[in-house]
Amino acid sequence: MFKWLSVLFMMTVLSGCGYNTLQSGDEGIKAAWAEVLNQYQRRADLVPNLVNVVKGYAAHEKDVLTQVTEARAKVGSLQATPELVDDEQAFQKFIAAQGQMTSAISRLLAVAENYPQLKADGLFRDLQAQLEGTENRITVARNRYIGAVKDYNITVRSFPSNLTAMMFGHKAKPSFTVENEQAIAKPPTVDFGAPAPAGGQ
Repeated sequence: MFKWLSVLFMMTVLSGCGYNTLQSGDEGIKAAWAEVLNQYQRRADLVPNLVNVVKGYAAHEKDVLTQVTEARAKVGSLQATPELVDDEQAFQKFIAAQGQMTSAISRLLAVAENYPQLKADGLFRDLQAQLEGTENRITVARNRYIGAVKDYNITVRSFPSNLTAMMFGHKAKPSFTVENEQAIAKPPTVDFGAPAPAGGQ
């Protein structure tokens, strides 16, 4: 009887000290992170098709095509697992690689602006629309992850749940950060009147 009362007492104490909240938050972060990875993978899967279509019209844009291919290879070489959120250094490497991928894709799409026939290609337009939709889903997934991390980290750092967190080895999780906040504060310059390069159609 005493044993059961002790168990019941411990369950009450742990639930009152944030133990269940920590477990729930940890699972919420894993689920949110899995969705982020899912959308990043979707983007990576679209890139080879996009590169091939652009190559058909702008094969001499080798530097841009190579940068996109290399960025995709770098992203693919990282072990993107749910446990990545527990390793801040690996997490930051992953985020940096995804940032390079975003930048490379932007340059590829900017190149396409100089090729009217490429912009008119149905497959290119379809891939571009899919990519834009995926970027939107990445933004939504990242925002959900950021929210889940915020709630979890508040629990980890608040009293008395911080004592439970320390007892069971729960630490604050890393969130998405922006490497260059000043750069993203400026709106991008888009010039649709730029002349087509020599050899372009």
